[in-house]
Amino acid sequence: MTPGSNIPLPAARVAVDVAAPVRLDVSGLLLTGDGKVRSDDDFIFYNQPAGPGVTYTSGGGTAPDSVTVDTLAVPPDIEKIVVTASPDAAGQTFQGVEPTATIRDAHTGAALATFTPPRLGAETALVVVELYRRGGAWKARAVGQGYADGLAGIATDFGVTVEEPAAAPAAPPQPVAPPAPPMSTPAAPPMPPAPPAPPAPVPGAGKVNLDKGRVSLRKNQTVSLVKAGRPLLSQVKMGLGWEPAFRGADIDLDASVIAYGPQRNHVDSCYFGKLTILNGAIKHSGDNLTGEGGGDDEVIVVDLGRIPPEVTGLVFTVNSFSGQKFTEVAKAYCRLVAAVTDEELVRFDLTNAEPQTGVMMAKFVRQFSGEWDMTALGDFVKARTVRNMVDPGARAL
Repeated sequence: MTPGSNIPLPAARVAVDVAAPVRLDVSGLLLTGDGKVRSDDDFIFYNQPAGPGVTYTSGGGTAPDSVTVDTLAVPPDIEKIVVTASPDAAGQTFQGVEPTATIRDAHTGAALATFTPPRLGAETALVVVELYRRGGAWKARAVGQGYADGLAGIATDFGVTVEEPAAAPAAPPQPVAPPAPPMSTPAAPPMPPAPPAPPAPVPGAGKVNLDKGRVSLRKNQTVSLVKAGRPLLSQVKMGLGWEPAFRGADIDLDASVIAYGPQRNHVDSCYFGKLTILNGAIKHSGDNLTGEGGGDDEVIVVDLGRIPPEVTGLVFTVNSFSGQKFTEVAKAYCRLVAAVTDEELVRFDLTNAEPQTGVMMAKFVRQFSGEWDMTALGDFVKARTVRNMVDPGARAL
């Protein structure tokens, strides 16, 4: 599965196993329609391993922890169960230890889907997947939302009361002056302690939308292609541009877009050798052989409203078929433009370069609600053709 994708659950009782190279604390939270628990009893974890329709099973450090959901036993006012994970070691992040969730039929053990949240960094806790009701049936959705303040941050976000850690032992008592004589008016109560500082944001995390106009993305930042609460389903153009780093040199780069399905499976690729895919929903402007001149060097037009449902992810790439490295390229960028008005909506400028022949510039991921998210990537790979970008692109989703 890719972030935001979903599957129907063919079994009434399913288990979600969460595995990683390090030991994890896994939990499940039962949420009502307002996205909150009814009480702390709806927080299912190692110290409270059972709740209505949901149980937690520890893997003991040698097997994945698991959250099992019996959908027939979940109370009717519960609309969603989220499965979370955090590294057991205090302060450890998910950098380099990405977890994988396996959703399986709890009766037969058959795997129904797997999901590995991509591109993790400073997160110390994750909402990995969620199981939810839709139209009288149950579905599972890949989430991968990160938190920088651990499992406590997730629990608090969903309405669980989190006990503060015990205070450090007080310093030895110091001599005090004799008590003052009684006053005719009571002393003012002590000021309450200052609230704790908010957790530091995860670099590149968070999502913005288009309500305030044009968005300039940083690497790993995401923008929801929504304006005034409505998905942007009209045609958009992804313009990709570059200039030679050395005067007089020609740079022959090729812009492409790769389409993927819910399991990160390759559906099709649009590039200079195949200018139209998905029944015309994606069209390529053609090859630019030099990179000279102002404006976009190559343009890919995407009709988001006509992308077929079997496509849930798009990865936009640039390759050097001739073998020139991106250290020979200057001012590489991608920008999203409204096709009808030519208004620039989103821009991402590549601010670094590596001696590689391919770069993944950005990705689109379809959300369950229908809108698309765009995330800036800027990841370099050794790949001279779009065919060599298919596997790296799948890993980036």
